[in-house]
Amino acid sequence: MGTEPRSAEEPPEQWALFRARRDEALAEPHGWLTLTSFQWLPAEPAVLGPVPGLWSADGASATVTASAEDGLTELVTAQPLTGTRTATLDEEESLRWVAYGGADGHRTEVELARRGGRYAVRTRDAQAPTLTAFTGVPTFGHRPDLVVPGRFEPYPEPVPEHIRTAHPDVPGTHLTAGEGRFGLPGQEAGFRLHASQDDDGSLDVTFHDSTNGVSTAGWRRLGIAPPGEDGAVVLDFNRAVNYPSAFTPYGTCPLPVPANRVAAPIEAGEKDPLR
Repeated sequence: MGTEPRSAEEPPEQWALFRARRDEALAEPHGWLTLTSFQWLPAEPAVLGPVPGLWSADGASATVTASAEDGLTELVTAQPLTGTRTATLDEEESLRWVAYGGADGHRTEVELARRGGRYAVRTRDAQAPTLTAFTGVPTFGHRPDLVVPGRFEPYPEPVPEHIRTAHPDVPGTHLTAGEGRFGLPGQEAGFRLHASQDDDGSLDVTFHDSTNGVSTAGWRRLGIAPPGEDGAVVLDFNRAVNYPSAFTPYGTCPLPVPANRVAAPIEAGEKDPLR
């Protein structure tokens, strides 16, 4: 998750642009606000609630069988799906596979996903109430004092850490590349957060703080621009955002590693959208 370096003197219009782009991305026609179900695929072909067709999976691949009456359309070819199709995914991979319903046959998309070695489908309904009623994510006002300097201390090698996710049946792994050290206004002790690192060098941290369950969701995420040569970073908590699981019960988003608990309120960034 790449970002650009920022300072406490960020112009108001830059902050407003970030928020506008964030809300626009969430409001995509089949984005995260449109999830309406999550269902594991059975071993034998079966109907999955309102989803047309017969669905199944073995350990290696997933299969859907449909007739013309089912009204399924393959998203890659834009052609009606008749007969049987099979797809194979890697762990954590997803595929927007087919669509159905609505005047154009694309009201609901069916996403195939592989999580914890199992196949599942999620439906994305463009008319989901979570999207049609969306007017933007509530946020704290911009806090220049919560744009704080820090330092990234990389590990010799990334360390995998087992984590939970928003779905109780889906395990997760956090690849910790190192720790980000920083302080907060009015706090004598410093804090550390385990961070993952993308190919472009940018960092990503998932964290708890004492606002969780009060004014914010259960956990949030922060992207950090690549460290300088000396490891210097800037943590702009105004850009702390919610995971999709804050908006919908059908997410499989990663929880923070146990060490990523900040024993202080971080009253910046996105609030709980359901409060």
